[in-house]
Amino acid sequence: MRVLLIGSGGREHALAIGLAADPSVDFLAAAPGNPGIAQVAQLRQVTATDPAAVAALAVELAADLVVIGPEAPLVAGVADAVRAKGIACFGPTAAAARLEGSKAFAKEVMAAAGVPTARSYSCDDSAAVDRALADLGAPYVVKDDGLAAGKGVVVTDSLEDARRHAADCGKVVIEEYLSGPEVSLFVVTDGTAAVPLMPAQDFKRLADGDAGPNTGGMGAYAPLSWAPDDLVPRVMRETVEPTLAEMRRRGTPFAGLLYVGLALTPDGPKVIEFNARFGDPETQVVLAMLETPLGGLLQAAATGTLAAHPPLRWREGAAVTVVVASADYPGTPRTGDVITGADVPGVIHAGTARRDDGALVSAGGRVLSVTATGPDLAAARDSAYALVDGVRLDGAQFRTDIALGAVEGRIQA
Repeated sequence: MRVLLIGSGGREHALAIGLAADPSVDFLAAAPGNPGIAQVAQLRQVTATDPAAVAALAVELAADLVVIGPEAPLVAGVADAVRAKGIACFGPTAAAARLEGSKAFAKEVMAAAGVPTARSYSCDDSAAVDRALADLGAPYVVKDDGLAAGKGVVVTDSLEDARRHAADCGKVVIEEYLSGPEVSLFVVTDGTAAVPLMPAQDFKRLADGDAGPNTGGMGAYAPLSWAPDDLVPRVMRETVEPTLAEMRRRGTPFAGLLYVGLALTPDGPKVIEFNARFGDPETQVVLAMLETPLGGLLQAAATGTLAAHPPLRWREGAAVTVVVASADYPGTPRTGDVITGADVPGVIHAGTARRDDGALVSAGGRVLSVTATGPDLAAARDSAYALVDGVRLDGAQFRTDIALGAVEGRIQA
């Protein structure tokens, strides 16, 4: 099978590693890719959000399957253009990707499907914002309606900060705050059949103890030993299946990866958000635990044959990833700093580039996702931080408490 992977971040490097390890994949290209992905795939240049350009590249490479990693190409309709060429594509149509592209649309679908979620208001002027904030109260949860690379959400006790974020965004969704530990569940689907992957937990705040601003994610771990035994079947029954049915009813079936972000509240699991693709950095730990060949699984979803796919197999133990971010992230990240110690197994590239002299340098906010597995969560965590210790990047930022609460038994659902 010839596969073209679209994207250039840590999620795409993790996907590339999984695809390259699949015996059924005999050719793998990535566009535009990064220096880490270049270790396992042929890199090609393309504007990832240009549907015609991506489709043309897929035809040129005689791809059997195109896997779209990031959200922006999906919302731009890249999957539609690829399918129009008769090539199987893992990723939803532009119409279905609105589940991530518009928070207001996702809430509308959830309401129609009866999905458990936070009470919310869609607001596009200051008067509506003030009414919503007054009704829902603190902590205030204000979400940019559109794509914001994981940084469009503000959770604050400050009414002024909430108003300011709403004004900066324009159209927003304001929600009631959901208490309880958060869980990420990935579901591979062909629009009808749906297969859940291993739940994971990520860490959105920049600093230890969940302090500092929201980021795209500073680390993750899996599995979740503290999660209720019935969590996955309950979420599939109450959330995933009704959502997929509602999308089919609308004539826009969702096929690809449905990311379900959950809060395990005292009233049960409730949806915080939907995404239309693998989450980053949870992908790094979930795929590290997946024993089933990745290419065959994604191809089954892309070709409508997921119901016939064998049950998934998972490795024993646990996985932890720690994100190494650049100086000044998540504001205006500093780039161009030399990185050493990163070309080793387990160090997944995200925001990296090669200089003309061959040096590896930072080229984004989240630079690396340092990932390790182990026989248990404590061992995986120790191994991940040992790898972090071997990486050198001036001004690097990383959390020292990824998975610590779970290791110490401090998380309860």
